[in-house]
Amino acid sequence: MGIERNPLGCGLRLIDSHVHLDELETLGFSIERARQAGVVAIIAVGQGGSSNQRTLEIAEQYPSLVYPALGLHPGALTGLGEGEVAADLNFIQDNISLIVALGEIGLDYDKRIVQTTPKVWQQDVLRRLLALAKQYDKPVVLHSRYAWKDAFDLVQQSGVSKAVFHWYTGFTNVLDGILKAGYLISATPAGEYHEEHRRAIRQAPLERLLLETDAPVYYGREPKYRSEPADILRSLRAVSAIKGMAEEMVAEQTTHNTCRFFGLDK
Repeated sequence: MGIERNPLGCGLRLIDSHVHLDELETLGFSIERARQAGVVAIIAVGQGGSSNQRTLEIAEQYPSLVYPALGLHPGALTGLGEGEVAADLNFIQDNISLIVALGEIGLDYDKRIVQTTPKVWQQDVLRRLLALAKQYDKPVVLHSRYAWKDAFDLVQQSGVSKAVFHWYTGFTNVLDGILKAGYLISATPAGEYHEEHRRAIRQAPLERLLLETDAPVYYGREPKYRSEPADILRSLRAVSAIKGMAEEMVAEQTTHNTCRFFGLDK
């Protein structure tokens, strides 16, 4: 498995480390715009059920560009019983050889999520997903909204060696622990304006940063825009500005970090 060379000869080689390709309405056009922006690899994350299935299909459609991760998002647990969760876990395990990570997984303590998906249920499911990652030595891609410390504690307890806390906006002391444990965080286009995210980007060494878009989420204050993988350039420029480093340096290091983290250099 290896990432392809940028076919357009762009000076920057970028990797979008977190995209929901199964939610993009114009997938082919978005892929082409990403290539033009210098994207040489995309980590496509699944959220459970049909999302995981579609993520595998897209990765098969775009070999050497799209690399799949399968997961069970805490926001997707609403209404799921033990049978459905077990089926998702079995699907991930059955396809473990095809994926570069387990993700998107994690905890979400937003009050709207907790009302329908109690914290204890989220934690139980996350423990099982982390155990699967540990068993097969896979990295994990973590969602941790308002649950930063609990997510970090569960990852540490699991013994998983590679974890990225995507779009981190949490407490500085928890981020200290994340970095000391050898884990990573990722920078999104929200680095252009979101102070908590900007603080995390500033605090994390460049060697512990990945770039992502989390497309197709919406960014911006007003007007908002619906993101796509080509917006990885916004993530790049935000990190460059926050750290006072050349875009070329940020691109080279974060691409290196992503290749190592997901094993794309093997």
